[in-house]
Amino acid sequence: MSAQSAQATNVSSQKPMNETALKDYTFTSESVSEGHPDKICDQISDAIVDAFIEAEPESRVAVETAVTTDYVGIFGETRGPDSITPDKMEELARDVIKKIGYDQKGFSWKTARFDVRAHSQSVDIAQGVDAEGAGDQGIMFGYACQETESLMPAAIQYSHDVLRTLAEARHDGTLAGKLGPDAKSQISLIYKDGKPVSAGSVVVSTQHAENLSQEDVREMVRPYIERALPEGWMCPEEELYVNPTGRFVIGGPVGDAGLTGRKIIVDTYGGAAPHGGGAFSGKDPTKVDRSAAYAARYVAKNIVAAGYAEKCTIQVSYAIGVAKPISLFVNTHNTGTVPEMVLEQAINKSIDLSPKGIRTHLELNKPIYARTAAYGHFGRAPEADGGFSWEKTDLVDALQKAVG
Repeated sequence: MSAQSAQATNVSSQKPMNETALKDYTFTSESVSEGHPDKICDQISDAIVDAFIEAEPESRVAVETAVTTDYVGIFGETRGPDSITPDKMEELARDVIKKIGYDQKGFSWKTARFDVRAHSQSVDIAQGVDAEGAGDQGIMFGYACQETESLMPAAIQYSHDVLRTLAEARHDGTLAGKLGPDAKSQISLIYKDGKPVSAGSVVVSTQHAENLSQEDVREMVRPYIERALPEGWMCPEEELYVNPTGRFVIGGPVGDAGLTGRKIIVDTYGGAAPHGGGAFSGKDPTKVDRSAAYAARYVAKNIVAAGYAEKCTIQVSYAIGVAKPISLFVNTHNTGTVPEMVLEQAINKSIDLSPKGIRTHLELNKPIYARTAAYGHFGRAPEADGGFSWEKTDLVDALQKAVG
């Protein structure tokens, strides 16, 4: 074992200081809908990533989007086929906005003004990535727990579910013309003996038609909240807050500007686990901010699925241009059935966590990213075309063999 590996193993086998096993508490997470200004930006940026990768799987993309009233700005750096022109990026963005449902005064897919300023990828970055190194330095976290069937923290999972079902009802016509695209949810769960047992409070703010009252919206939204929560978990009536300001007609980029990458806690674990700081959307999978966070979730989920812990946090770190991870850290939060050091060794035997190894194992060089940009990157069902491959539990056998 190298000195560096020995040092990493020594550090990562230590328990974090002051980790307290809380038993009775309330924990809150929030989500935002596909029509939230920041999420519009995430979806546009990822639609551009998909277009590049579909045309050329080895494309390099780092694209940011900004929106405000009647305006969409697209910026960043790319390396890929000439077919993805600024006009094509604008076309892709207009299609995203149309699918979300924005055709309102002040922000419409038809009339928004565009400014596209993407340029070629830096040759200094390219030389490290082309040598199979990481596209940037940084730390990435993955997490899994037994609170839900998807092995996600319950508060963020149910917050997503509320908004997803509302959006589905808007798109299928059930709530068309009644609710608008912009919405937020927030669920506070009561924990007893370390496990969630009910909702203490629920907050939903949703854009709505001008002729609807606050009570109209409350009664319209209530069934979707009840559907998202487990049976018997609905909060007390006095703790249900729907559009607590009383009115939410002006929404989307007319009401608030948006930027790519500004909802990283919504994208991950709702605050129930650490986040390394890097956003996901707009980045091709050579960027470890994205791919290594997916891999860390994959490893953590498989550890929990294998029965080695009730909850698990994984951290990996990288240096730009360097192929191997700089460090690996495993924490099973005092719920593990085997030592963390054993799990670290099993992980290293079971999966190649180099940037190229991750892309190969999870088959990330596919146009699978636009679908991740709303309602969370984690806790979703793996799809036949490779979408959400990091949610599979197909590493369990390899981990069990490596643990012995």
